[in-house]
Amino acid sequence: MSKDKDTINSIDRALNILLLLYDVQKELGVTEIGRHLGLYKSTVHRTLAALENKGFVQQNPENGKYWLGMKIYALGMVVGEKMSLKHLIKPYATELSQKFNEAVNVSILDTNAQDYPKTILILKEEGSTRLQVNPSVGSSSESHCSAVGKCLLAFSPKEALEKLEGKEFPIYTKNTIGNWEQLVKQLEVIRLEGYAIDNEELEIGLTCVAAPIFDKDNKAIASISISGPTSRIHSSDIDKIIKEVKMTAYKISSLMK
Repeated sequence: MSKDKDTINSIDRALNILLLLYDVQKELGVTEIGRHLGLYKSTVHRTLAALENKGFVQQNPENGKYWLGMKIYALGMVVGEKMSLKHLIKPYATELSQKFNEAVNVSILDTNAQDYPKTILILKEEGSTRLQVNPSVGSSSESHCSAVGKCLLAFSPKEALEKLEGKEFPIYTKNTIGNWEQLVKQLEVIRLEGYAIDNEELEIGLTCVAAPIFDKDNKAIASISISGPTSRIHSSDIDKIIKEVKMTAYKISSLMK
């Protein structure tokens, strides 16, 4: 039994290291990993060696730090090819992007993130926008300060929001929602109106409009957004953009029924 427990603990440590690297989105050294996870350096060394041997992490020879390996990339590609959601959504995302010549993103909610729910970008259409905040497909982002994140939170079951209760959130601009109480009020409005707006909450000069995509059980499985410079979004008639984003989300949701 002790041997089985040791094996489970080793697997748990390895998975926690992979999840940590994914969450922080940067290379980490042995000491940093140990500090984040409360592990001895020797334990981290052994676990990293096993992960590196299987290709799940790789060490940067220049600084000795570790990052996710090619095996993770390969597994992700296989999963991505099997997931039909993004292939189903892509034509609609492309059409929406071309209609306004702005960036369109589709994200899902990761309720297993270590601190609290974050969004994962699964599809993007660039448009003509050149944004400072321009995440890559597969990256995770804060949910409290993005239109897609707030949309997904608004239509998520109560259990998914428990990690957020009573929290203070990172502040990026003067418009960023800073705490749970403020977020709850905005989520109530989003449920009533059926869409969310990121009003320069992550980056000054950037505005996003998002709407939820529902499955046959009326569960929000993704959110689609259009993003662009604030001046251009508003000059394009934001009410028209809101209408088109909601309509696009409705069309995609209809395919899920």
